[in-house]
Parts: sequence; structure tokens; C-alpha cells
Amino acid sequence: MQHKQSAVLLAFTGFIALAVAMGIGRFAFTPLLPMMQDDAGLTLAQGGWLASANYLGYLIGALAAGMLSYSPSAMLRGGLLLVVVTTALMGLTDSWLGWLAWRFIAGVASACVLVGTASLCLSRLSALGASRRAGLVFAGVGSGIALAGLLCMALGLASVPSAQAWLLLAFLGLVGMLTARPLWKIPSTVQAPSASNPHGGMTSHTQWKLVLCYGLFGFGYILPATFLPAQARMLIDDPAIFGLAWPILGLAAAISTALASTLLANWRRRTLWAVCQLVMAVGVLLPVVWPGMIAIIIAALCVGGTFMVITMLGMQEAQAAGGNQPKKLIAALTAAFAAGQLIGPMFFSLSHAWFNTDLNFALVLATIGLVISSIWLFMPDRA
Repeated sequence: MQHKQSAVLLAFTGFIALAVAMGIGRFAFTPLLPMMQDDAGLTLAQGGWLASANYLGYLIGALAAGMLSYSPSAMLRGGLLLVVVTTALMGLTDSWLGWLAWRFIAGVASACVLVGTASLCLSRLSALGASRRAGLVFAGVGSGIALAGLLCMALGLASVPSAQAWLLLAFLGLVGMLTARPLWKIPSTVQAPSASNPHGGMTSHTQWKLVLCYGLFGFGYILPATFLPAQARMLIDDPAIFGLAWPILGLAAAISTALASTLLANWRRRTLWAVCQLVMAVGVLLPVVWPGMIAIIIAALCVGGTFMVITMLGMQEAQAAGGNQPKKLIAALTAAFAAGQLIGPMFFSLSHAWFNTDLNFALVLATIGLVISSIWLFMPDRA
């Protein structure tokens, strides 16, 4: 009974930590961008640079998490604090260069929280025999996205200034940080060596395979995640309707991780990972072959319903393959994802500028990347 209570507390606090770090620190800027364009004079190009600064910070944070000797608890505490502070500074300052710095730092902090939370929760849940509760932990990301999206949509309809919206999100982040405090106070567990390599983890070939597959996932995911709301806005002018695209994606992400935990009773992790990427590929390609609002809604469900499942499965595979130092492999996968999501929008912008290609070309390439990654995951590991 005590183990069950410990597992529930662990999963809940991990849920809160990821909701704050990802729902606010990473993704709140997406629904807030139209508000900042209206009342802060932010241009679309400036908004793109702010998003890129966050992506770059996420990459730097993931690399730092793998190389530095800070404990997962320290990264978790420091990351959550920085998310709260930088979110508040977005509302307290009005300098674009300042915003650039705050979004970069928030990206660094978000990566540290993800690596810290995954490292702490996955090993402890496994030791408690409650690995299926990982679905609740990673449901925090989708729930945070949905909450931030719905809140920003309501504030926008009520004509609340974007600065006040940032401050409200910072307050919610502070409440979440205080709620997540028990997460870094639960005693640590010892990571057991993987069965694939009793000396500490799977082979380096397997680890590189996971890293590259996760990087292709990041490249394939980021293009629809970036442009689906914009595509919806081009079709429908009513913000009460196109503004739902982002919360729908978040709700689908939250529900999907809970369902995936049930499927894992009968599916191998990598098989489910590969299948989810194929479903995501359908969502990425659908608006290309069937333009329209219905296709965008289905695409949002396909992408939103799989991206956090893949994140959860990737982190669990890294935990199993990382041996006695799973934090480094978790950080490597996170860095690969960050690199993929940084390359995606850059590739679209450069191919459009140099070869006059449209978004559909980039979406087709993202689909191909997801399919290749899925095929690789289906293939057995090299001995």
C-alpha cells in the first residue's frame, strides 16, 4: 500500500513538473503570439526568432544536462525556478532583445526539467513495480499545453493584455513548482543494469540508433506543431475556432499517454513507438493531400495523439539502454529531438527562400523522415 501511494505521488508530482516546464516554459508562446502581435507590436519575423531562441535553448539545455555533473534533482529544481522567473519577465519587460534572452533561458530550463523528471521518475517507478504510471507523468505535457492554450484563448477573447497573460502563467508556474516539491525529496533508487548488457546498458550501436530515430521524430513533429495553427487561421478567421487547434493537440497528447500505458502490457516499446510515428506521418501528410479544416483537425489529433507517447517511450528506452548512467542517454535523446526541431523550421525557411518551395515540400520530407525512423525501429538490433 505504501509503495502504491509512493508511486501515485511520484507520478503526480512528475505530471505537475512537466506541465509547468513544457506547457508554460516551452509551448505557451504559441497561443500567446497572436496576442503579442496585437498589443505589443511583435512582428511575425520577431516571433519566429523568439521561437527559435527557445528551440536553441532547449538544445543547449539538453546537451548541458548530459555533460554536467548536476544531479537530476538539482536540474529539476533549478529548471522549474528559471521557467517561473523568465515567464514573469516576459510580462514585466517590453524589450524584444530581453524577450529573446528570456525565451532562450526558458528553453534551457525546460530541457533540464524534462531530463531531471524522466531520470527521477522512470527509475523510481520501475523500482516500485509501477512503470505503467509513466503515462500519467508524461500526460503533464499535453495537459499543460491544453491548459495554457485554453487560458490564452479566453484571455485573448476578453482583450486581456499579453503582459498580464504572461504574469498569470508565471503565477500558475509558481504554484506548480511548489506542488512538485515532493518529487525531489523522494529517496533515490539504484538503476539496475539492463538485461541486454549486464555491464551497464545496451550496445553503443543500439544507443546511437535510439538517438537518431528520436532526432528524426523531432524533425517530423516540429513542422506540423509549428504551422497547424497558422494553417487553421488561414481557413477560419474566428479566433474562438482556430484557437482550439492548439488545445485540441494538447488534450490529445494528455489522453494518449494514459492509453499507451495500457497498450504496453501487450506491445513492445519500440513497436508502439514505430506505430505511433506512422500515425504521426499520416497526420503530417494529410493536409498536403487533402487541404481543408477537417484534414487539419484530423492532423492535430494524429500529431497530438502520438508525440507525447513517442516522448514517453523514447525516455523509457533510454532509461533501459543507459545502464548505470541513464541520465546521459536521456539527455542525448532530448538533444537529438531539439536538433531535429531546430532544423525543421530552418529547412523550410531556407528551401522556400532559395528554391521557392512551399510548406508541402517540407511536410513531405518530414513524413519520409518519420517513416524511415519507424522502419529502423522495427529492425532488430545488431549483436
